[in-house]
Amino acid sequence: MLKSRRGLLAAGLTAAVIGTIGVVSTLNAGAEQIPAAPEPAAAPADPADAASEAPPALRPPASLPWGGRPHSVRTGRDGASSKSLKAAGLTAAAPDEVTEERGEEHAPKGRTSRNTFLKSAKTDVVPPEPPPTGSPGAEVGKPTVNFLYSVGSQAAVSDGAYANLTISKPKLAKTDYHSLAEIAVQSADGAQIVEVGWTVDRTVNGDDDPHLFVYHWVDRKPTCYNTCGFVQYSKNIAPGDVLAQDRAARFGIQFFNGAWWVAFDSEWVGYFPGQIWDDTFTKSGLVQIFGEVAAASPKPCTEMGNGRAAGDGGAARIGSVSYLNGPAIEMNVRATSDVYAVSKMSTRTFRYGGPGAC
Repeated sequence: MLKSRRGLLAAGLTAAVIGTIGVVSTLNAGAEQIPAAPEPAAAPADPADAASEAPPALRPPASLPWGGRPHSVRTGRDGASSKSLKAAGLTAAAPDEVTEERGEEHAPKGRTSRNTFLKSAKTDVVPPEPPPTGSPGAEVGKPTVNFLYSVGSQAAVSDGAYANLTISKPKLAKTDYHSLAEIAVQSADGAQIVEVGWTVDRTVNGDDDPHLFVYHWVDRKPTCYNTCGFVQYSKNIAPGDVLAQDRAARFGIQFFNGAWWVAFDSEWVGYFPGQIWDDTFTKSGLVQIFGEVAAASPKPCTEMGNGRAAGDGGAARIGSVSYLNGPAIEMNVRATSDVYAVSKMSTRTFRYGGPGAC
């Protein structure tokens, strides 16, 4: 039975499936892989959101970024957990109504560029259990969120990128915001960004499971999770869906037909129209792939990746990084704190993460 898309309908998006056309040149992943039409609705009216007018219905490339024809991922019942999906050999499931009602699209999101990164920021959003505020009766201001990263990056002019990401269920401290892994395709100055990945984020998703997410930045300004101009394409998989834990999957971003298309596993999920950036952001100048923790403290107890230290052979991996019509892969890997680490395995694969500071 076709899954409901209640969350997307609430966001004013329309699912549309259109026949695919065209051919795209891809670089297939190598031996370092982790084993293995109706018109879309207009974007929200917020200035930080997408284009002011709904773009025409677009078609994705005939092949996924990593090659092969798209086909539907195996999905479970609405509200299924990441653990039950794993046990059933399924890939994803739509969230239930309770989870969707608890969503906070404008929750904090970190950002890195070639030589710098967003270390901390004030936010209007508090986690489900906020940190202590000091003496009773003290005035409560905007909480500070601290961002910590384990990142691989490379200056790369390309049509997009893809990689294998270990999908994990890291333990998220009660006072922290999220733990995630993602691909970020950026302009050379890091000001324009498209992101896709998985996240454990109670303030966005209402539970402790990993969920698919998309995000974008315009002139270094954050937007919001999963909506804000994202045009849904698949009828089967959508941002916000629960993902099976403890498995690897491909995530990709590709510019095609005037839009930045997002792919997951075996499907095209949807796209951000190029109009969002006045059609000026059409190639990457920088690619970054990383783990990120957003926390109430610069020394969080939250796990990154699967909670294992980067030097552990079983730690979470970012593997087989590949570019579309881009340069040879030579990722520079680094950690931005002493809480989490990276361990480079090759020019395009590295382990990352850790248990946190506790």
